[in-house]
Amino acid sequence: MKYRAVIFDLDGTLLDTLDDLADAANRVLADAGLPVHPRNAYRYFVGNGLPMLIRRILPQDRRGDEEVGRLSLAFREDYGQNWHVKTKLYAGVAAMLTGLRERGAALAVLSNKPDDFTRICVRRFLGGWRFEVVLGQRSGVPKKPDPAGALEIAGLLDLPPAEILYLGDSDTDMKTARAAGMFPVGAAWGFRTAEELRASGAAELAGRPEELLGFFRDRDGREVNNGDAE
Repeated sequence: MKYRAVIFDLDGTLLDTLDDLADAANRVLADAGLPVHPRNAYRYFVGNGLPMLIRRILPQDRRGDEEVGRLSLAFREDYGQNWHVKTKLYAGVAAMLTGLRERGAALAVLSNKPDDFTRICVRRFLGGWRFEVVLGQRSGVPKKPDPAGALEIAGLLDLPPAEILYLGDSDTDMKTARAAGMFPVGAAWGFRTAEELRASGAAELAGRPEELLGFFRDRDGREVNNGDAE
């Protein structure tokens, strides 16, 4: 079927944020006298919220709640000043978003990044496109892969979940889409591997952002093939 809306993950899907996330986390570790990690290791550290990121980067004997809380605050302070230094749109994202808007698709973002950081990233890097809903991690709302946030967006868009395509780059995103009854498409250009996306339930893989346009009709209801998902 052709879909009427897209819910996007943010980090690793629309924005390449890995360098800024890794740099901030490594500075926090270094300031605490702890070992740092290579950039690519952060592909697997991020994606499940800030406390989990900090827990994963700490040595196993330093993962108590007090230490995680202290370094989470330090990370928020550092990242709050440096979140935009190296972050950029992935190639093809601008054309994809423009094409989706031309087709009348509703756009939304659902991230496990804290809600305030999610919103400032969208405003800074994606302000040229209208997003009907932007949600990050909020107190009292379960994080992905719980489907609560995705279903909240479906309600705000007044669309049944089956008419929403969900694009993300991790197992967390594919599980979220499946649990919400949405169509899961893996962003193969993101932080994780195509194998992970397939194993966690991706119905299709997109090798380039523009391939998403093939899932949508133009405003006159005609099918438009601007690239087929793999």
